[in-house]
Amino acid sequence: MVLCGRILAESLRPGAALEVPDLRVVRMWREDVSASAAPGQPPVWTLLDVEAPDEQAGELADALAAALLVEGGWYADFSIGGDHVVVFAGRSFRYRRGDEPARAHVVAYGRSVGVPEHQLDWKG
Repeated sequence: MVLCGRILAESLRPGAALEVPDLRVVRMWREDVSASAAPGQPPVWTLLDVEAPDEQAGELADALAAALLVEGGWYADFSIGGDHVVVFAGRSFRYRRGDEPARAHVVAYGRSVGVPEHQLDWKG
């Protein structure tokens, strides 16, 4: 099986490198988000859709937790089987898709680290 996720290049700390074996970018594009970007977030984002073997999920979560900016309310997320993984700077969460109490816990954490309300909209 293959995990699938999305990473915003602007969410990574300067100098941070994601080095996860077999991680590959399947699509990359730039998007004008000036109408919805929060204060301190850039008006144009670089989005990367990524894939990796399922067994790389833990390594990817750890690498993202180490690479994401602390300030700005950034996160990255990916799906693996029936699970959803949401990663913030220094912390990651994994829960079964459809587990609303677990999702609510992650959303509350996202709010606590400054993720704008309208960006707490991940699926799963």
